[in-house]
Amino acid sequence: MQIKRFDSSKNRSLRAHNAADEYLLEKYNSFEEKPDHLGIYFDRFGFLTAHVHADQPICVLTQKSQEKAILANCAANKLSEPEFSDPLSPLLKPVDFALIQVPKSIAQLELCLHHIAQNSSEHVTVILGFMTRHFTPSLLEICSKYFESVEQSRAVKKARLITLTGKKEQTTKDLMDLVEFDGFKYKQYYGVFSAKHIDYATQFFVEHLDLRPSDERILDIGSGNGIISKVIRTRMPDAELHLLEDSYLAYESGQLNLTGISIHHHYDNNLDSFEDKSFDLIVTNPPFHFEYEINIETPIRLFKECVRCLKPGGRLQIVANKHLNYLTHLKPIFRTVEVLNENEKFIIYHCSMYCSDRESVL
Repeated sequence: MQIKRFDSSKNRSLRAHNAADEYLLEKYNSFEEKPDHLGIYFDRFGFLTAHVHADQPICVLTQKSQEKAILANCAANKLSEPEFSDPLSPLLKPVDFALIQVPKSIAQLELCLHHIAQNSSEHVTVILGFMTRHFTPSLLEICSKYFESVEQSRAVKKARLITLTGKKEQTTKDLMDLVEFDGFKYKQYYGVFSAKHIDYATQFFVEHLDLRPSDERILDIGSGNGIISKVIRTRMPDAELHLLEDSYLAYESGQLNLTGISIHHHYDNNLDSFEDKSFDLIVTNPPFHFEYEINIETPIRLFKECVRCLKPGGRLQIVANKHLNYLTHLKPIFRTVEVLNENEKFIIYHCSMYCSDRESVL
């Protein structure tokens, strides 16, 4: 069975699975008696979902790009579409076995362990897989909050497993962070980026946003908990705002913080649903961390998609870490790329007037 990444990366060293995925699959296959209801969490490209497809797993999603990759890999291997859910919704059937590829965010792991605790049988078994270099003591601490037995395996190909049994009783609670900024308390689910405070790049960005009266329709890419759009809404109450998020938890968080007739939230990882020449302004603090990967190919793809969606004279504003080489990629796409502001760590690019041969960049 061949599993592909189905993202924009051209880096051949990046794989669609790692040794932790293989270890999880090997351990699961070692059980002669398979579970009635299997749950899979954080299966980014569908390696686990595809290989245990015959057992009809429910795949609990945290990203739209994850859903698309799993569907594409299932289709490529002539497998039917799996059942999907999310970590904020109750499962139709309680799971009695769960496989988890441990995410980078321990808070997001806790959200999913809590989800399993609320949506599983009394004797559920949970197996977590992770690369040994990513181990932290907090991983065991979180597991111990939800299960009596926490057993760690030996290392195989620099990967380890943790087997959890003996589910502890849990009370239903909202796993939510409150992040205060400029007098407003933003709500966000565990695992959404920058849980303790608004990240410094966003703070710098909203301080120096270039907003104009002609900006009637605005798109916020990678909108997170909605702070950038919230600031824009305060300054431009009549503007129509669209918030786009690949993360389901961030998408749901944004809807807690920003609502209104002219506010539109979109759960997607690209701009395909938007019409040509439909936005006066696009703003973004684009993601470049994907779990433990640093990959700027995804934001570059999004910058190119912005060309189609900007009105003539429309503008794209980007905040970025200075060490990322965005300028080299932006210049061939936009006729004008200017530095709107910068400090010792961050830079804000202001892009306008797309190339005359715009098809060449798409």
